[in-house]
Order: sequence, then C-alpha cells, then structure tokens
Amino acid sequence: MSEALPRPATLTDLFVDDPMAAPLTYPGRLPRTSGLLQDDSFVPLAEVAGAPAEDWHAHVGGQAVRLGDHLEALGAAPMSARHAVLAVGSNAAPSQLYRKFFDGALRPVVPLTQATVQGIAAGVSAHINRHGYVPAAPIAAPGPSRLFVLWVDQAQLVALDVTEPNYYRRLLPTERHPVTPASGVALPTCWVYVSRHGCLTDRTGEAMRLEAQPRLIARLLSRSAELRTLCGPTPETFVARVREPLVREAACHLFRSLGLAREQPELLGLPTRTAC
Repeated sequence: MSEALPRPATLTDLFVDDPMAAPLTYPGRLPRTSGLLQDDSFVPLAEVAGAPAEDWHAHVGGQAVRLGDHLEALGAAPMSARHAVLAVGSNAAPSQLYRKFFDGALRPVVPLTQATVQGIAAGVSAHINRHGYVPAAPIAAPGPSRLFVLWVDQAQLVALDVTEPNYYRRLLPTERHPVTPASGVALPTCWVYVSRHGCLTDRTGEAMRLEAQPRLIARLLSRSAELRTLCGPTPETFVARVREPLVREAACHLFRSLGLAREQPELLGLPTRTAC
C-alpha cells in the first residue's frame, strides 16, 4: 500500500517551511479546507451550497464575510477577473505560493477552493526539480480526485507560468474532466499545468500516483542500481546530489532509458486557449 501524502496542516503550521527550502516535504503543507491565501496568512473559506466561490464565506476576525466583499476590501482582483487553475502538487501549498508570488513582487492574495475532478489525478512528472524533489504532474486516471483550484488574477497567472518552465499550461475540457468545487457549482473553464517530460510509471507501466516524497524517491531508487550509484542509496543523498545539474540530467535520462517514464499525448494535446 502506498504511503499517504503529508497530513493536511493546521493554520499555525502552513507556513513553517516550503518544498524549495525543504525538498523532502514536497508537495508541502496542504490546508485542511478551502481558504484564502492572504499575504502570510491563510483565511478559511466555508462554501455556500449552490453558490459560486465569490459568495462563499471568509472567516475574518471571528466573522463570516462574503469572499467577494473581502477581496474588494483588500483591493484585490474580483473573482470574475481571476483564472481557475488546477493544483496537483505544491501549488496547493500556501507556503509555496507565498514564495512564488512574493519572489515575483506580487501580493499573494489567492483563493484556494477544494474541488472534485473527474478523470484527472496527481501523478509524478518524469523530471527532477532543481531544488531536489521529484514533482507532481497531472495524469489521466479513472474516477474522481479531490484537488485544489487556485484563483489567480492575470498578473499572478503570468508569474505562475514563469515558475513552471517544465510544464505547459493547458485548458481542461470540462465536458470530459468536470471540475466541481465543494458548493456543487461546476466550473466552466479550468487550466492545468501538464508536464513537458511525461510521467513516471510503476512496474506495470501504469502512471505512478503522487505520494510522500521520501517514499517516492525510495521507491525509484529501489528499482535501479544505476540510479542508486548516481544519486546515492537514500532520499537524503538523492536530494543532495541532484541539485548538481549534470547529475539531475543523468537521472532524468535514466528514467527514460530504464523505461520508468512515458509520454502523455492525451494531456499535451489539450487546448492552449479558450474558444472565442
């Protein structure tokens, strides 16, 4: 049985670390509920049945405030001017998002809403991040998955693209992969970042599912003596060694030469823009 992903974090520990600083924590500390990333804090959101996200309630100062009104009070973009982006990895971790937007000189004010997604799950990209972790990638998979949707304004979307050089942003066909937040109102459109490198596979050739980073790396090392020689015998040695670009490149080459990776034409062929 696969090891579970890290337990959802409490409000007090969401910002303790991030995967860039602590690679073996990837995908980072995930919230227990929908919420609003507001600077260096996370404000819980309560869905309103049958209502779009702007009508959900933000718990601010002990009071329930309509999310749309709260965004206006913050001087932030309204929900109508934001783009829905499916988060399958660390983009669902407030600490990672805070770092990405703060480093991009943008104020990190971003709603995150939990949603059910049909036919898409969190898998593993066939590449290694320069910080040392093996990141997530969406995979086509039967049945529903529970994931977060980010709501970013145009400047944040551009900044997010810059932080995802190993991915293509694609538009999910919502008739085939409906994305339904907890309130029950399906989204008309939703973006997803698809890996340029394809996904890693298990011993049967099926796409691997994302799991806790130490267990994931240990599983990969157990499958190849060549990979252990290159990256060391443990997740800790792996993370340390793959920060060297030549080692990282060689490890990714091994993924392919050993048959641990495959392409994803079913996702790379998705639309790149909305219909006019």
